[in-house]
Amino acid sequence: MRRTGEMNGRNRGDGNHGRGVLRNPCITMHQPWASLLLQGIKRIEGRSWPAPITGRLWIHAAGKHPEPETIKAMENFYSEIYSLNGITDLKFPEHYPVSRLLGCVDIVGCVTCEELVCWEDVPESVRLEGQTKFCWLCENPKKLVVPFEMRGYQRVYNLENKVFEAAVRGLYPVQGPLPVKFPLSNPQNSSAVSKSSRIEGSSSLTAAIAGARAAAMQFSNKDHNRNIVASSANLFQKNDKTEECRETDDVGKNMMENCSSHGEEVDIKLSNRQ
Repeated sequence: MRRTGEMNGRNRGDGNHGRGVLRNPCITMHQPWASLLLQGIKRIEGRSWPAPITGRLWIHAAGKHPEPETIKAMENFYSEIYSLNGITDLKFPEHYPVSRLLGCVDIVGCVTCEELVCWEDVPESVRLEGQTKFCWLCENPKKLVVPFEMRGYQRVYNLENKVFEAAVRGLYPVQGPLPVKFPLSNPQNSSAVSKSSRIEGSSSLTAAIAGARAAAMQFSNKDHNRNIVASSANLFQKNDKTEECRETDDVGKNMMENCSSHGEEVDIKLSNRQ
């Protein structure tokens, strides 16, 4: 299949957000998501807006230190979704540095949440990473041997030339636990796409998804979502308690509504195994 980032007009992006020509594009991400992406664990970068570029995207870690509950929630989430593909020995980053340029990934395309969760040509764990309206498809993570301290900005912006010239010489490739080469025919037109995608999962998976979504939402409603993150992390450890898991399942189903936007809703059923 031909690999192209221009999936369709709706997914391409419509400009550079006032930053001019993006020659060395960079995006600032909160931790732990930035390091998880460059570790090759995270393969989807979720945004409310489509990717404005394809090709190399530099990753900068924002200045806020991640809460321990947030790190725990995201590590639980990835442990659970990777277990669906038989991978149980994930090596998470030892540190989550802030205010640093960490490395780069290749953005090879952008699809909607509805397209990703129905895309049967990619592993289940990748489909479960689709928790936002637009999903940027990431490949080929590379880390900097020495992360650069620098200031970040909103949206996608250009690296300064002197930073780029120094950084590009200090990269090394990273082998993730389950690298994906996205088969970039249009997912909407693929015979592998179904109207309803059923992903079997345990109650601990449902709890992990709820915790991951709460972690991602915490910056808009810090106090409320920090409590959800903490309770979801606790429920992950106590998933043998039926009533607690049912409560977490309700949280997960409510948050799942964020994925359904325009067009037909995707029916994702997380069936608890007794």
